[in-house]
Amino acid sequence: MKSIDDILKMASNVQAQLAEAQEGLDRIEVEGMSGGGLVKVRASAKGRIIAIDIDPSLLTADSKEMTEDLVVAALNDTRARADQAANAEMQKMTAGLPLPPGFKL
Repeated sequence: MKSIDDILKMASNVQAQLAEAQEGLDRIEVEGMSGGGLVKVRASAKGRIIAIDIDPSLLTADSKEMTEDLVVAALNDTRARADQAANAEMQKMTAGLPLPPGFKL
């Protein structure tokens, strides 16, 4: 069995690795879209919105409501992709950690 000092040192290392991984998520970019690509949103895996691209054909008074709906759908798609990318990165990072069975970060 490991001593308390060993366990605390390991916990400190894990905490540092997790902080580094969280910082890395802001450098990973994902793109979501809606309307067959008429609205595109780029974001970091951490969820920070980087850019929104709206096709000019949607920028008419008649399409205001539809454009708003497409922007919301694109944002939601981007958020889902960001969550997937973040989860994949965290799984890679925690794969080698000696965590107890059933323990999730």
